[in-house]
Amino acid sequence: MEIASETERKYDVAAEFQLPDLAGRAGISSTDGAQTHELDATYFDTDDLALMKNRRTLRRRTGGEDAGWHLKTPGDGGSRTEHRMPLDGELVPAQLTGLVRAIIRREPLKPVARLRTHRVETPLRDAAGNTLALIAQDQVIAERDGREQRWQEVEVELVEGGPKLLAAIEKLLLKAGATPASGPSKVARAFGNPPPAAPAPTPQNPVLRYVRDQRDAITGFDPGVRQGDPEAVHKMRVGTRRLRSTLKTFKRSFPEAADLNGELKWLADLLGQVRDGQVQEAKLLAGLDDAGPQFVPVAARIREHLDRQVADGRAALDDALESERYLTLLDRIDQLARQTTAEKDPINRARKSLAKADGLLDEALAHGEDHELHDARKAYKRARYAVEVFEPQAGKPAKRLVKALTTLQDGLGAHQDSVVARELLLELGEDSFWFGVLWARQEQVGRDTYAELPPVVKKSRKTKLRRWLA
Repeated sequence: MEIASETERKYDVAAEFQLPDLAGRAGISSTDGAQTHELDATYFDTDDLALMKNRRTLRRRTGGEDAGWHLKTPGDGGSRTEHRMPLDGELVPAQLTGLVRAIIRREPLKPVARLRTHRVETPLRDAAGNTLALIAQDQVIAERDGREQRWQEVEVELVEGGPKLLAAIEKLLLKAGATPASGPSKVARAFGNPPPAAPAPTPQNPVLRYVRDQRDAITGFDPGVRQGDPEAVHKMRVGTRRLRSTLKTFKRSFPEAADLNGELKWLADLLGQVRDGQVQEAKLLAGLDDAGPQFVPVAARIREHLDRQVADGRAALDDALESERYLTLLDRIDQLARQTTAEKDPINRARKSLAKADGLLDEALAHGEDHELHDARKAYKRARYAVEVFEPQAGKPAKRLVKALTTLQDGLGAHQDSVVARELLLELGEDSFWFGVLWARQEQVGRDTYAELPPVVKKSRKTKLRRWLA
């Protein structure tokens, strides 16, 4: 699959519209080399146009220089991201279907419109011959439900130029009689430019608002997870953990969601199989490239083991994302996000969660047991998520406490990472001296992180950080 970012603007024009002379304007030196293309595109969507309502378009197009399957999704700022696949077969490629699965769920994608476009495309070049942008004059025939529409439009797409060029070209086009496009895409115009799906009203209850935010994170990072983006895997896992923690901490608000914790753990564990191996490999192999030839077989053994773990986890995750179990989980999460009632004084839950974490850490520090420190870390993570619920309304005090708890949790996490790393090195290294050297390094990391905890704990418990919770 080829992925590209595109920045373009569209304009409606009358049949008699004449493209203004752009040479000598806005850094454009030449407008030679226009090409003509006959484009034939079939657009796919669900019966209720779920893709279009969520600002996505999927088409199979012949003609032009980029014939193939194209899925366009919202990008950063005013850009769009285009996912391209070869023109194989009449059925939507499974990879593209996967990228919109969180939107369409079980609904089939079917042809909904056909657009034929006679395009005259002109490159706009600078003095050095670089293509700054492409400007296309399109004559469009749209067919849907046995009806036909015709119109003309102009499309400007940046290549090597920047936003200022777009603005300058727009000024010239508007002066020549063009108007900003009435809709976001050709196929949307064919359907009368249906409005995008209206966002649900923002819940006033902070717990319900937080639940909705995590739903949006889980579904929003779904496409990136399917494409193997490590950051998307991490953020989807965090969203899953936050939601699971919220259902536990504020369980009185969600009496019918007790069984959902197990399903969220299932998803988080699958994501963790991929994420943890990647993080662990990076930490264990850091600095080994320059550590000497004696570490070459050690690094190879670690890399082989963790790469296999990540690959196995990736395969299991891919299967899960296409399963009915996953779709049912998304449906259940949607139900939670639509909930309108919750307990009236939820902040008390955050206080109790934080107090419990404090108690567990005090015991762990008194005993010096790794497993107790790990339990305290998990408790602080849950407490931090509970505090995050109130950030929008509590403002800076809540943000400061979240920051302090994050620092503490990170310290406990670094200690736990060293414990896990030592266990792995014992498993892989047997009696090897050089594995023992790495084990000793991780043991030192454990000592260092443990020694750094007291001042971090003290800071997280300052009265001024927690006063707003009282």
